[in-house]
Amino acid sequence: MLLCEDHPLNKQIAEKLLSKEGVITDWARNGQEAVERFDTSAEDFYAAILMDIRMPVMDGLEAARRIRKLSRPDAKSVPILAMSANAFAEDVKASLAAGMNAHLPKPIDPQALYQALAEQIGKEKC
Repeated sequence: MLLCEDHPLNKQIAEKLLSKEGVITDWARNGQEAVERFDTSAEDFYAAILMDIRMPVMDGLEAARRIRKLSRPDAKSVPILAMSANAFAEDVKASLAAGMNAHLPKPIDPQALYQALAEQIGKEKC
């Protein structure tokens, strides 16, 4: 799982929640780094991407758009889940328009995270 989060505490929380379910994470500090990590990874290396929306260098919306435009088969199909403190209808709409599959409000509710991942990666539990 590629975790794109610039805030150290939010990173720790997400990693802890994911590790409880046996999920191994790779970390990107900003959207540009996320695009680069995905682009240089082996095809289907990442089961999903958790993408913070507000990050320095490149925000999560632009990173999602760029990942979706990469010329590799998994760029179109890898689940990208937005994570944001902004959870109004327009924020969710912007995430989906950028190519994300779901939008999770922060602070992250563990059960909502696990459910969204299960729905996106087709497993009973992430």
